[in-house]
Amino acid sequence: MATSIKVGLAGFGNVGKGTYDVLQRNKDLIVKRSGTDISVKRVVARNTARVVPLVAEDVIVSSDWKDIVTDPDINVVVEVMGGIEPARSLILEAISKGKHVVTANKALLAEYGNEIFAAAEKAGVNVAFEAAVAGSIPIVKGLREGLAANDVKWIAGIINGTCNFILSTMRDTGRSFADVLAEAQQLGYAEADPTFDIEGIDTAHKIMLLAAIAFGVPVNMQKVHIEGISKLEAKDIKYAEELGFRIKLLGITKNTDYGVEVRVHPALVPNRRLLANVEGAMNAVVVKGDAAESSLYYGKGAGGEPTGSAVIADLIDIARTASVDVSERPKMPTVDAKHNANLWADFGDTVCSYYMRIPVEDKPGVLAEITRIIADNKISIESLIQKEAPQKVHQTEVIMMTHTTKEADVQKAIRTMQELSSVRGPIVLLRKEELH
Repeated sequence: MATSIKVGLAGFGNVGKGTYDVLQRNKDLIVKRSGTDISVKRVVARNTARVVPLVAEDVIVSSDWKDIVTDPDINVVVEVMGGIEPARSLILEAISKGKHVVTANKALLAEYGNEIFAAAEKAGVNVAFEAAVAGSIPIVKGLREGLAANDVKWIAGIINGTCNFILSTMRDTGRSFADVLAEAQQLGYAEADPTFDIEGIDTAHKIMLLAAIAFGVPVNMQKVHIEGISKLEAKDIKYAEELGFRIKLLGITKNTDYGVEVRVHPALVPNRRLLANVEGAMNAVVVKGDAAESSLYYGKGAGGEPTGSAVIADLIDIARTASVDVSERPKMPTVDAKHNANLWADFGDTVCSYYMRIPVEDKPGVLAEITRIIADNKISIESLIQKEAPQKVHQTEVIMMTHTTKEADVQKAIRTMQELSSVRGPIVLLRKEELH
């Protein structure tokens, strides 16, 4: 166990400051628990004038990330700058200098993780990234240590607080997506450009990393099916509620007979499930193992100090294992390039149940046309509701729930139904996840 660790902190935004503040406030506690004096020697930030008054006098503040990498006293580089560059260059250079790395940068790892993990393995250093997935929730540690004895079957998580806040508020108030998004931006839950959050990209980065840990696959964002929540309407949330479900944006990965699934999309979750009752900006992840069965991890998925808590947990782990032989340390996600071509599941092979909302002309024979197409595509109907059309309005909606079927069959049926003259708008398709 290392007796002291000198940290170079790259980035002093919300997470960087949160990390520094928790380290300072709980210094004695951290020393007791880790047996190591962990202190920040250098901070690199664009606005040095803002940082200087916020750190101790002995902390060196500069604007060039190379100052951290070239400092021989620094053992660990903490990267909380975000973005791809210069974060990627900083991490690779730190690794080449024999420094351990802690990062909260899920986008970087999801895109360049294979390169970074391979470099770290070759150099005999750690790359720790608990803070990159679900903020304060120890899900990376949970998978790598707590559930290490399990053959993990699937993981499903609400891992974007912005989307969960929007969906929770839409359900509670009946307001539109655009209206609630504007409120989320005012409250600071959503960025001025919320694309990464609302279109599911942030969730995709995180679930890809969890898939890499759980199933030993290389990170590959091309294999993730991604749908966001921007096209959801309040009526679908209302109809789901009537049917006993809540709509959540889920990141899902499964190890199936036809390959590893990695997908992100809004899903109907039975309201009796704990995951359905995760509200506001909170995060939660469910892991299904063969021995432990289902376990749920819940907490704050963002914020300076919650994410800083995960960063410091990684620092403590590094302190405990720094003197341990490389072969004895926790393994990083696989970087084996020899995976066969059939490793990944085709999205069309996905098997689940479905919700469809079909806007149709209110006239005799329409329902018969739709059910015929459904039957022709080997889809079994679980329930079907035709909403009563308002007076003098000759259009209504058919709400259909299916039994378990293949994605490809459902998509074919929708394409055929969409061509009917009686279908008066885009068909809304959502997947149902029982999570049992």
